[in-house]
Amino acid sequence: MRMSIRNMLQNYEIEIIGEAANGAIGVEMYQKLRPDVVTMDITMPEMNGIEALKAIKAFDPQAKVIMVSAMGQEGMVKEAIISGAKTFIVKPFKEEFFYQTICKVLGI
Repeated sequence: MRMSIRNMLQNYEIEIIGEAANGAIGVEMYQKLRPDVVTMDITMPEMNGIEALKAIKAFDPQAKVIMVSAMGQEGMVKEAIISGAKTFIVKPFKEEFFYQTICKVLGI
């Protein structure tokens, strides 16, 4: 999924400053890199997306995080929004919709 997202964003000339294989690494990278927006899968090894989201928001309450979920994860999506995610995208999604969602979250 990371590679698909990377390819989509590069098509729109969005700079990708980091990628993480799991939630724990994602939190560490957020703290070091402070990106404008984070896209994060709900289901990840070591630390799931909800736990990582909560850690990022504890570090930076203004963080803009977009959660990516699969069908059937409605309960987790609700928890993500309550925990501070700006929005969520359900897989599979179209490239243009993904880009528009990022622009909306960034206010551009």
